[in-house]
Amino acid sequence: MTTRRQFNRSVLLTAGAALLRPREDASAIGVDGRRLNAHLQELAHYGRNPQGGVSRVAYSEADVKAREYAVKLMQEAQLKVGIDAAGNIVGARDGTEPGRKALVIGSHIDSVPEGGNYDGDVGSMAAIEVACTLSEKKVALRHPLEVIIFQNEEGGTVGSRAIASGLTDNDLTLVSNSRKSIREGIRFIGGNPDSLSGAVRRKGDIAAYLELHIEQGGVLFKEKIDIGVVEGIVGVYWWDVVVEGFANHAGTTRMQDRRDALLAASRYVDAVNRIVRKTPGSQVGTVGKMQASPGAYNVVPGKVQTSLDLRDLDADKVRTIFAEIQREVREIETATGTKFDFKSTNSTPPAPTDERIRSAVDEAAKQLGLKAKRMASGAGHDAQEIAHIAPVGMIFIPSQDGISHSPREFSKPEDIVNGGNVLLQTLLKLDEMF
Repeated sequence: MTTRRQFNRSVLLTAGAALLRPREDASAIGVDGRRLNAHLQELAHYGRNPQGGVSRVAYSEADVKAREYAVKLMQEAQLKVGIDAAGNIVGARDGTEPGRKALVIGSHIDSVPEGGNYDGDVGSMAAIEVACTLSEKKVALRHPLEVIIFQNEEGGTVGSRAIASGLTDNDLTLVSNSRKSIREGIRFIGGNPDSLSGAVRRKGDIAAYLELHIEQGGVLFKEKIDIGVVEGIVGVYWWDVVVEGFANHAGTTRMQDRRDALLAASRYVDAVNRIVRKTPGSQVGTVGKMQASPGAYNVVPGKVQTSLDLRDLDADKVRTIFAEIQREVREIETATGTKFDFKSTNSTPPAPTDERIRSAVDEAAKQLGLKAKRMASGAGHDAQEIAHIAPVGMIFIPSQDGISHSPREFSKPEDIVNGGNVLLQTLLKLDEMF
């Protein structure tokens, strides 16, 4: 005897049969590369700056115009488009099997000030292109599909964080690059900051999340590799560092009597570089700022404000490196008569990608005849937030000369098409897998 559930499923599958191509057929389809690159060129008009890049910071007029363009493309791809309470643009497509959670693809289209035309844009336009291809080729997925353009990624992954963990009142008071607060910005782009709970997804609400992005580094470009299979997004750990010495007259204070904070800070910078380099692995360490006081030709520096940035996929390794830096700092203190103080200002843990998705990306690249490499992401992405609630994966394409966050940012049209096709074929695999 046929149950009501079986009957309803049979009706739905029968209705969708006209859309559904055989899976072996679907594995041979590809995105329209000319259209994808044309959309990227058109998107680059919104916020274009004299340097040839874009200044399309979140919540600006240029951001609003670019979002309108993205909505238009999503509607042309036959997605049902809406703006969630956090201001994210969400385009939805039904699946053929009721009860399955959505597969989500997407990225962002906001930029840093004086940024480039590829960071975030490639993943966003490719996600829309994948949805358009599925519609044109009449390929139905078992899962619902969502294409999400996350708002304000460059200002702290605000849109994806609103979905994955929610925004606090303190978050909403922060001022963005557009000079609007996050609360004002969300309202400006069509969200509702008074109902943000409606944007939050629970763990398990999303079947899997997949994001295409430019690498923003030089590994793929230098090694002539087509596709990066992202193993995870590194943890990011920041400290403000203050070095206290004693300011004194530069002409009358003998060298052996000095407590030179800048000398101590310089030895510290060298120590960070040596320790991070000698540790096996792909971790990085950076001292990115330094300000000496009082800052005069004729005064021995008495105080230095500096920093520390450590990143790796392995949080334990970061702790080990930090401990070794601390040990050498104690030696510098003794040798220079100074005192160091470290204050943690950011501690973002690593976000590993899902091994099943990595394997699917690997397989898709191989089937397309592309060379792939497993690698870590040294920059933060929306996937890092969504990893709290769903399995995630990321696909990288080469960035010419490793340049990003610059008008000189560039990825070849053929690399963009490769990325779009890997995104499409990986999505088809995830539809079978999850």
